[in-house]
This record gives sequence, C-alpha cells and structure tokens, in this order.
Amino acid sequence: MTKCVFLDRDGVINRDRVDYAYDLQHFEMLPGVIEALLKLKQAGFLLVIVTNQSGIAKGIYKRHDMEACHQYMHAQTHHVIDKVYYAPHHPSVSESLTRKPDSLMFEKAIARFDIDTKKSWMIGDKERDITPAYNLGIPSILISPDPKDTKALFVVKDLAEAADRIFQKST
Repeated sequence: MTKCVFLDRDGVINRDRVDYAYDLQHFEMLPGVIEALLKLKQAGFLLVIVTNQSGIAKGIYKRHDMEACHQYMHAQTHHVIDKVYYAPHHPSVSESLTRKPDSLMFEKAIARFDIDTKKSWMIGDKERDITPAYNLGIPSILISPDPKDTKALFVVKDLAEAADRIFQKST
C-alpha cells in the first residue's frame, strides 16, 4: 500500500484569494512550498491535491483557466505532484459528493493508488479540508494563524512546518 499526502491547493500550495486564484498573473506560490513538496516526495509520499474549484460552476472562470494554473504549479514544483483532483461544483449551482467536505475525491485516489490511510496525511487550511480526512481515518494538519475547534492533529503556520510534523510522526 502507498503512503500519501493529500493537499488542499488554495491556501496551502498557492496564496488564497477572495476572488479566486485562476489567473496566472495572480497565481502566487507560497514560500517554502516547493522545498516542502520535494522533501515529502523524497520521503516516499505520493502527493495528491484535492481542491474545490467552485468558480467554474459559478461561471467566474473556465476549466482551461484552472488547468493553466495547474500546469504552472506542476512546472514550479518540478512535477512532484502525482495527481490533482478537483470539484468544479458549488452548492448554489450543482451538488456533488466530490466537493469537500464530502470525501469522493479522496476515495477515488485511495482506490486508484492503493493508499494506506493510516500512513497518509491531509494538509488543508479550512476545516472543510480536514473533515473528509477525519471521516476516512486520515490524520490531518490544519494551516491556520487562528485555529478554532478542529479535528486536525496539528495546527501549523505553513506547509514547511506541516512537512516537519509529518517527518516527526513518521520516525
């Protein structure tokens, strides 16, 4: 079985924007992300992004805009991300079990890559990222400057610190 780090995109990999991160001019990788991803990959983790992209359903941007951002992200991260799952839905327009806090994106990855949920992690910046992992028995880490009640095992400031926590727990 495979060990995996599931990652939310906006707020974990790139800077989250109130008006969505879909334009390459505004798609800003966060500091330390590339190094953290490389370390996780070198430690043998599969890297899978699970991201809600509701701006597609709302008509704010198109899939090709998101895909251009993903191509840029892959290039910047030296292609260490193994798979990106995204939910283009929004409850006001269309319902879907893929959209977090539901767990279908996770379940698809678990089945496709034979992922061991006990040796895997989820890193997100919102509780809706943590909930599906918690429900599937995947330990999680919340990136947040102001943690409230959370099901996450750890609350950290960024992806680099999250990776350090994973390494501490894995040894």
